[in-house]
Amino acid sequence: MASTSASSIRKSFKYDVFLSFRGEDTRNTFVGHLYKALEQNGIKTYKDDEKIKKGETIDNQLMKSIENSRFFVIVFSTNYASSSWCLDELVRIMEFQKTAEQTAYPVFYDVDPTEVRKQSGLVREAFTKHEHNEAAGKWREALKDAADLAGWELKKTADGDESKLIQIVVADIFKKLCSINSSADDGKLVGMETRINEVLSSLEIGTEDVRMIGIKGIGGGGKTTLARAVFDQMSDQFEGKSFVENVREFSKPSLSGLKKLQKQILMDVFSDQHITISSVSSGKSTMKQMLHRKKLLVVLDDVNDTKQLEALSGASNWFKPGSRIIITTRDEQVLVAHRVNFIHNFVHQINLLSPDEAICLFSRYAFGRDIPIEGYKDLSGEVVIYADGLPLTIKLLGSFLCGQDELEWKDALERLKTIPLEATMEKLEISYNGLEEDYKEIFLDIACLLEGWYKDEAIRALESCGFHARNGLRVLEQKSLIKISKYGVLDMHDHIQEMGRHIVRRLHPDEPHRHSRLWIDEEIEDILTNDLGTEETKCIKLRTEDLHVKGLANLKKLRFLTVYSLNNVSSESEDDCYGSDQELDEISQYLPNSLQFLKWSGYPFRSFPKTFQAPNLVGLELHDSNIVQLWEGGEEKVLYKLRFLNIFDLKVRTLDLRLAPNLEILRIIACEDLVELLMPTESLKLRSINLTLTPNLDKLCLINCHDLVELLMPTESQNLRILQLNHSKLETLRLGITPNLVELILEDCNDLVELHMPTKVLKLRSLKLSHSKLRILKLGITPNLAELILEGCNVLVELHMLAKSGNLRSLKLSNSKLRILDLRITPNLVELILEDCKYLLELHMPGETLYLKSFEISQSNLRILDLGFTPNLAELILEDCNALVELYMRDSCLNIESLDLSYTILRNFDLRITPNLKTLSLRDCPDLIEHMPSERPQLISLIHSNLRTLHLGNARNLVDVNLKACKDLVDLYMPAQYLNLVSLTISDSKLRMLHLGITPNLKSLTLESCHYLVELNLGFTPTLEMLSLRRCDHLVELHMPTQCPNLRYLKLSHLKLKTLDLGITPNLVMLSFIYCDDLAELHMRTECLINLRSLELSDLKLTTLHFGMTPNLAELILASNRLKYLPDSFCMSKQLKFLRIRHCDHLGKLPEDIGRLECLEELILTWSKSITNLPDSICMLKHLKYLEIRCCFFIEKLPEDIGQLKSLKRLNFSNG
Repeated sequence: MASTSASSIRKSFKYDVFLSFRGEDTRNTFVGHLYKALEQNGIKTYKDDEKIKKGETIDNQLMKSIENSRFFVIVFSTNYASSSWCLDELVRIMEFQKTAEQTAYPVFYDVDPTEVRKQSGLVREAFTKHEHNEAAGKWREALKDAADLAGWELKKTADGDESKLIQIVVADIFKKLCSINSSADDGKLVGMETRINEVLSSLEIGTEDVRMIGIKGIGGGGKTTLARAVFDQMSDQFEGKSFVENVREFSKPSLSGLKKLQKQILMDVFSDQHITISSVSSGKSTMKQMLHRKKLLVVLDDVNDTKQLEALSGASNWFKPGSRIIITTRDEQVLVAHRVNFIHNFVHQINLLSPDEAICLFSRYAFGRDIPIEGYKDLSGEVVIYADGLPLTIKLLGSFLCGQDELEWKDALERLKTIPLEATMEKLEISYNGLEEDYKEIFLDIACLLEGWYKDEAIRALESCGFHARNGLRVLEQKSLIKISKYGVLDMHDHIQEMGRHIVRRLHPDEPHRHSRLWIDEEIEDILTNDLGTEETKCIKLRTEDLHVKGLANLKKLRFLTVYSLNNVSSESEDDCYGSDQELDEISQYLPNSLQFLKWSGYPFRSFPKTFQAPNLVGLELHDSNIVQLWEGGEEKVLYKLRFLNIFDLKVRTLDLRLAPNLEILRIIACEDLVELLMPTESLKLRSINLTLTPNLDKLCLINCHDLVELLMPTESQNLRILQLNHSKLETLRLGITPNLVELILEDCNDLVELHMPTKVLKLRSLKLSHSKLRILKLGITPNLAELILEGCNVLVELHMLAKSGNLRSLKLSNSKLRILDLRITPNLVELILEDCKYLLELHMPGETLYLKSFEISQSNLRILDLGFTPNLAELILEDCNALVELYMRDSCLNIESLDLSYTILRNFDLRITPNLKTLSLRDCPDLIEHMPSERPQLISLIHSNLRTLHLGNARNLVDVNLKACKDLVDLYMPAQYLNLVSLTISDSKLRMLHLGITPNLKSLTLESCHYLVELNLGFTPTLEMLSLRRCDHLVELHMPTQCPNLRYLKLSHLKLKTLDLGITPNLVMLSFIYCDDLAELHMRTECLINLRSLELSDLKLTTLHFGMTPNLAELILASNRLKYLPDSFCMSKQLKFLRIRHCDHLGKLPEDIGRLECLEELILTWSKSITNLPDSICMLKHLKYLEIRCCFFIEKLPEDIGQLKSLKRLNFSNG
C-alpha cells in the first residue's frame, strides 16, 4: 500500500502553550503564577528551567519545544531585550507565528507596547548592548512584529492587577483551545456542523430559562462526540461547566457511583477539591443548594436510568436561569420519564452519516486524507456499505485497515460477512443487555425474522406468540434498537440486526440445529432434510421450492413458522398444484401442534389435514394458495385461541368463522371466489376486518361485534345483497360500488360518524342506522327504499333524499336534531315515528298519505301540524308537543284507534270525530276540555288527568284506566254490571269513597295521595293480584273480600286504618305496612302466610304480632317503637335470609333460639334501646354474611363464640 500523506492531517502539538520570558524579571513572580494557573486548567505549558540557559545560544531542546507548541505567550519585561537568548527565542517564535496553526500573544508586563515596537525607553536601554551584533536587525524586526500582535497590557487590561491579568490570559487561551478541539477531534470530525447547529438552535443560548435537551441514538452513533463538540464550543459562555462522561458505566456498581458523579459536577463547577458527599440524597440537597448560584453548562453522557437524572440534574429549580443541561442516551423513555425540560422537550435523534460523510471519515482514519487513495476507492465503498453510516464502525475499520495491503483488505471484508466486528457488537449489545427478558425475545424475533415487516403485521405475529408487542416495539424504538419508517415498516440498522443474529448463533456457532431461530434457507433445508431438528428451535423463516415437512416432527416447541414457496401455485394448473392425499397425510403427521403463528405463502394443498389440531394457533396467514376449505373433509374444528386470520388470494367459496369464536382481526384480500362468510352470532371480539379485493361476497352479517373499529370493503361488491353490522365501534364506513345491495343494517354503531354510500343504490330496500353519530345523511338515488330507520341519531341535522321516494313505507327519526323535515316526496308512508325530536320546527306532509296508519311525534316544537288526507290513520300520538296549538286533519278519523295528546296545549280537537278509539291518553292537557261522548264501547285504555267525573258504565270494555294527577276528579261511577277492567290507577283525586262493584278481571289497583278518600270497598275482585294504597291519609275503612285467592302484593302506607283483617290470602308474597300508626290490630291467618316471602312492618303502634307459620319468609323488616317481643313462631321461618330490626325501643330481647334461622345471611339491629345482649345461639348462624349492631347502646359486647361465624364477611358493631 502507498504511503500516507501527512500534510492532510491536522498537526498534533506536545504543548498547548510555550512561555517566553526574562527569568530574572518574572520567573518567581508573574510567570511562576501564570504557569501554575495554566497547568491547573489542564493547559499543558512549557516553561524552561534555569539550568538550560548556561550558554548564549538557544539549544535544540528549546527549538523543538517551540516547534511543538500551539500558542506562545511572550512576557515583555524591562530586561527582556537585554537577553540574546530571549531575542533568539522571539525570532524563532515569530517564524512559527506565520503558520496557520501556531499563534503568539504578547504580554506587556512593565513596558509599553510602543517601547517594544520602537525599542525606546526602557527597552532601548536593554537593547543597547546588542547594537553591533550581526543579529540585531532580525531582533529589531521580531520585536516590532511581536509588539503589533494582539495581546494584553498589565496597566490597561487589568489596572496593574497581576492576578486579574493571569485569569484573563488563562481564560482566553482556554477558550481558543476549546474552539480548536471542538472543530477538530484530532482532525477526524466529519458531518458535525449541521448537527451541532441543530443542538445550538435548541439550546437558545441567552434566553433566561433552564433548558434540558436530549440527544438520543444508537451506540456508536456519535452522541458523545456531538455533545462534546457543543460543550467545547459553548462552555466559555457559562459561569460554570461540567462534562460527565459514561454515566451508565460509572453509576452501575452501586449508588456510590452516583455520589462520585455528584461530587465531580460540584468540583468542576466550583473548583473546590474539598467538597464531600455522604450519600446520594445529601448530594441532591447540596447540588440543589449550590448549583443555582452560577449559570451552568452540564453534559450528562450515556444516561440509561431515570435515577441517574434524578441524582444529577434533579429539577429545573436546581439551576440558575440561563443554564443548559445536555443529556445523551440510547433510551428516549429515560428523557420522557424525567420530563426533560420544564418548558420545552427537545430530543435530537442522531442521524447516521451519509455515504459521502462516511467515505470522508473512513478515509481520514485509513489514509489520513479526505478521500481514498488510488486503487482503494471500491474497497472503501464496500467498507462504508458494511458500516451503514455508523461512526464507531467506520473509525474502527479505518484504524484497523490503515497500512494494510489490498489482499488484507479483501480478506477482512470477506470475514465480516460471517464474523461481525466484535468491538461494534460489544458497544451495541449494551442496549440489548438492558432489556427485560420478554423484550429481548421480541428484539431477537425482529432481528432474525420480522425486520422489513409492517408494524401491524409484526404486532399480530408477536402477540400470537404471547408477547405484549405494542409495548415491546415502543421500548425497542425508544432504546434506538429499531426504527419504524413513515410507511409503518420495521427497520433496524444493519449492525444492530447483525448483533441480534450474532447473539442467537454464538452459543452454538457450528450447530445451527440448536439455534432458537433459523432464517438461513440452506441451513434450514439441511436440518429438515436430514432430520436434525431439536426442541431448542422456536422460530423458522424459510424460502423454499420443496418443503421437507417430515423434518418438522422434532421441532416440538416450534411457535413461529413462515414458509414462502418459490413455486407460485396460483400460476400452475390445478392438477399440478394440488398435493396428493399421501402428502397431505404427511403434513398431518409432522406439522407441530405447538405452533402459535403460521404464515404460509403457496400452501400446496386444498385444505389442512384433520389431524392438525392447532390447539395453540393464535395467528394464521395464508397467501397465494389453492385452499378451497380450511379443514380436510369440511370438518368443523373450533380454533378457540385463533385471534388473527389473514388470507390472501385463496380459492375458498365459504368461510365459516363460527369455528373461531375469539377472532379479533380478519383480513380477506383478493379472494375472488368467496361468496359466503359465516359469522358467530355472539361473543364476537372482532376489532378489524379487511375485505378488499373480495368482490363476490353475497352476504355479510356481523352482529354484536362490540370491539370492531375497522371494516375495509372492496371498491366494488357487485353481488353483495345484505350487509348487517350491529353494535360495532366503527367510525367510518365506505361501501364502494354495491349495485345489488338490498339491506344495509348498521344499528347501534354508536361511534359511526361517516357513511359513504354510492350515488346510486337502486335496489336498496332497507336502511337502518339507529343510534349512530351521523350529522348528515345523503341517500343518493334510492328509488326502492321502503324502510329508513334513524332512531337515536341524536346529532343528525341534515337528511337528503334526492329522488322521489315513492316506495318509502316506514320512516323512524327519533331523537334527531332535524329542524325541518320535508316529506312531500313520500306519499306512500305507512309508518312515521318522530319521537323526542326537540329541535323540529317544521314538518311538511304530503297532501295525501293514503296508506299512513301510524303517526307518532313527541317532544317537538311544532306549533302547527297539518296531516293532510290520511283516511287510514289508526294511531296518532302527539305526546309532549307542548308548543302545538293547531292540528289539522281532513274529514272524520273513523279509523283512529289510538290517540295520545298528552302534554299538549291543543284547544281545537274534538274527540267526537274518533268514534272507534280503543286507547286514549290526555294527560295534562289543560286547554283540552273533556268532550267524551256518552258511549265509548270500543275504548280499552284511558289515560286522563282533567276529568271531574267518569262513568265506567259508558266504556265497559275498558281494561286499563290511569287517572294520575286527576286533581279535579270527584266522582268515579262503577256500575253494578260486569266490567272488563284489569288495571286502575288514581292519584291526587278528590274522591271521598270508592266502591269497585263487580270487576272480576281487576288485577292491579293503585291509589296514591288521594287525601280526601275515607272509605274503600274492593267489591267483587277475585283476580286482584296487587293492591297499593299510599298516602291516603284519611282512609279509615278498607273493606276487603273474605277471600282474595290471587292477591300477591299488598302495600299500605300512611293510612289511618285502626284494624285490618286480611281475610284469606293464600298466595300473598309481599306484605308491607308503613306509617299506619293508628293500626292497633292486625290479623293474619296462618293459611295466609304460607307463601309470604317479604314482610315489612314499619312505624306501627303494634305491641304484639299475631301471625302463624311463615315457612317461605325470606325478608322481614320491623320498625315499631311499641313492639315488646317477637312471636314464638318467628324462629320457625327456615327460609329467612334478611332480618332488619330498627327503632324497636321496647323490644327487650331477641329470641334465644334465633340460631335456628339456618338460612339467615344478613342481620341488622339498629336503634333498639332495650336490648342488652345478643343470644349465644346467634353464633350458630352458619350462613350469616353481614352483621350490623349499631346504636344499641346497652349492648356492650358480642357473644364469645362470634368467631364461629365462618361465612361472615362484614361486621359493624358501633354506637355511631
